[in-house]
Amino acid sequence: MKNKIAVLIPCFNESKTIEKVIKDYKKALPEADIYVYDNNSTDHTDKIAKKAGAIVKYEYKQGKGNVIRSMFRDIDADCYLMIDGDDTYSASHAKEMCNYVLEGKADMVIGDRLSSTYFTENKRPFHNFGNRLVRGLINTLFKSKVNDIMTGYRAFSYKFVKTFPVLSKGFEIETEMTIHALDKNLLLKEVPIDYRDRPEGSESKLNTYSDGFKVLKTIGRLFKEYKPTIFFSLISLIFFLVALGFGIPVFIEYFETGLVPKFPTLIFAGFMLIISILMLVCGIILEVVVKKHRQLFELILIKIKKD
Repeated sequence: MKNKIAVLIPCFNESKTIEKVIKDYKKALPEADIYVYDNNSTDHTDKIAKKAGAIVKYEYKQGKGNVIRSMFRDIDADCYLMIDGDDTYSASHAKEMCNYVLEGKADMVIGDRLSSTYFTENKRPFHNFGNRLVRGLINTLFKSKVNDIMTGYRAFSYKFVKTFPVLSKGFEIETEMTIHALDKNLLLKEVPIDYRDRPEGSESKLNTYSDGFKVLKTIGRLFKEYKPTIFFSLISLIFFLVALGFGIPVFIEYFETGLVPKFPTLIFAGFMLIISILMLVCGIILEVVVKKHRQLFELILIKIKKD
């Protein structure tokens, strides 16, 4: 039976580049179905995409995460190739990335820009800094060695797509995908790809500061949800140190004089100590919940494999 490949292109005002992108991927993957999901474009991106031969669908909730949610929910395929519609990713890597998925060697293939031409092609220094920062944070927190966390060029297996809970609404979706794969011990493969900056006249929809903050906020949220023992232990440690800082002088004075003149300080230190203990207990309880979710996820994988 022939494997079905779906090329997924989320789009918002990409009229200058979408025709070339569709033609490039039709040539690279002639057997694939190419889907363009238009996200409220006002420049006739959808009409150009239809004329170029793509299957055009619509997502009216603004944000890349919302588009990916619809794509993953609606489309069934053996391999999914996700790309951006801005012509920054070369189609020459498409076949290789899809083959890793179709041969069962990866559940998610990451098109690694940062090991190739990204830092020389990209003209936005804060974007470069942001990519390095996010990569460093995730690799430290999740003990991984992923080179490119935020790339929009990825290939997925059916198993990944149908078990990935899309929670992010915007550009932080790629970060969420990476952390999900790391936490659930899914097969990851990175392929160095050629990256080129947007052509003249094509504008990035990514806001360096607001979207960068959202990505960092997402990392914090997912760190709390996936690694609750470490997360709450760190908070517990902060409260414990505050309790020691305020409590030790009171106890020293008590042992020297037998008096506690700073009684409000002692109460405050005790309150901080109680919060510290509560944070530690919360982390331990939530770790049990997370472990149970991982067990349920493995059972879901078994069911998908049988189906």
